[in-house]
Amino acid sequence: MLATVRLLMLAAGCAGHAAPTEEPAAADLGAESKACVECHTAAKVGTAAIEEWKKSTHAAKGVGCYECHKAEKTDKDAMDHNGFTIAVIVSPNDCARCHEKESKEFQASHHAKAGEILGSLDNVLGEIIEGPQAAINGCKQCHGSQVLVQEDGSLDPTTWPNTGIGRLNPDGSRGSCSACHSRHLFSAAVARHPDNCGKCHLGPDHPQKEIYEESKHGIAFAANEDKMNLDGKSWVVGVDYSAAPTCATCHMSATPTQGVTHDPGERISWTLRPVVSKKLENWEQKRNNMKDVCGNCHAAPFVDAFYTQFDGAVTLYNEKFGKPAKEIMGKLREAGKITPDPFDDKIEWTFFYLWHHEGRRARHGAAMMGPDYTQWHGFFEVADRFYNEFVPEAEELLPGVTDEVMKQDLHRWKQGLSKEERERIRKFYEERYGKEGEAN
Repeated sequence: MLATVRLLMLAAGCAGHAAPTEEPAAADLGAESKACVECHTAAKVGTAAIEEWKKSTHAAKGVGCYECHKAEKTDKDAMDHNGFTIAVIVSPNDCARCHEKESKEFQASHHAKAGEILGSLDNVLGEIIEGPQAAINGCKQCHGSQVLVQEDGSLDPTTWPNTGIGRLNPDGSRGSCSACHSRHLFSAAVARHPDNCGKCHLGPDHPQKEIYEESKHGIAFAANEDKMNLDGKSWVVGVDYSAAPTCATCHMSATPTQGVTHDPGERISWTLRPVVSKKLENWEQKRNNMKDVCGNCHAAPFVDAFYTQFDGAVTLYNEKFGKPAKEIMGKLREAGKITPDPFDDKIEWTFFYLWHHEGRRARHGAAMMGPDYTQWHGFFEVADRFYNEFVPEAEELLPGVTDEVMKQDLHRWKQGLSKEERERIRKFYEERYGKEGEAN
């Protein structure tokens, strides 16, 4: 019975589609899938999942339980289920039986590599400092776990269930199509909706969902969701909808001159995740791909000017905070003032907040036109952390280690403003707010 429950509840999704207006007749299914539906319906196991599947394009095309879950006896996670050889997990390799192009694009993407967090500083925080159960229920539910198969053929419950985008599957494939194409309806509307991305792209270190909602793009979507044609079979910006862009619009969906891609990195020119941002390989082409999307709503001068501002913000972060902080940490490590182990020295936590939280927020805010995340949740907190915590802590560990950095023009303000600069600021505030406001 347990295997039966898992089979229906965990049927995987491939490409999302609009729901057909009529449910397919059971006779349209192969004998195996028809048996699955009849058995589970009679047993009242997974009936809601069956009802959702019945409304899907998969069902309309005769693609049922067995077509997705069938396995070879030699498969690592193969199991016998009422006379059928099936696998609980439907991996991108399985989806590739019908969706070869989409599977290849996805498995080549950074999304599919998200499971590499297992060897990162984030994993040290989750697995060791916080505890493994925190990582299982937190980090790995977005990044993906390495799903292990036990000796009896069942899936290790500490690694499954999991629909993390970079899940490491028993068949060697990476990723989970159902991370975005939620089973069992596999609705295109769900995959295209910004809330779909919010499962993972949210929070203090990667708040893309919140930034989007703050931006003019997100405001337009919230006001015009009913005009977005989210469940349309065709979904080309400027053709099938025009009210607003979603995450999918910019990063994955079709334009009049670009097809759909399942590799969001094809339109991203900077990497905004590490301590210091860098331009990606073939970044010019990737930027042109994104500019093509932007051009459906904005004139070329507008788009070019946006990228001038965005590049300026990323370069500012790199040169003023990211590179100097990284250099200072290197000197402290070389001098033996911090140990080789991560997070056992206070300044390592300070440094992590600086680039991993505040620094990412500033850069992502600029990338997605979220001014509050660029400023108050971003650069303001970066500056506060750098000047009031990181630099003093570094100096306490190794006096003079920040001298060279703090002499740079970008930090010249710390040496004091000129009398003329102070007077200009005072007059500005006095004229706008009066003497009382200036004093505050």
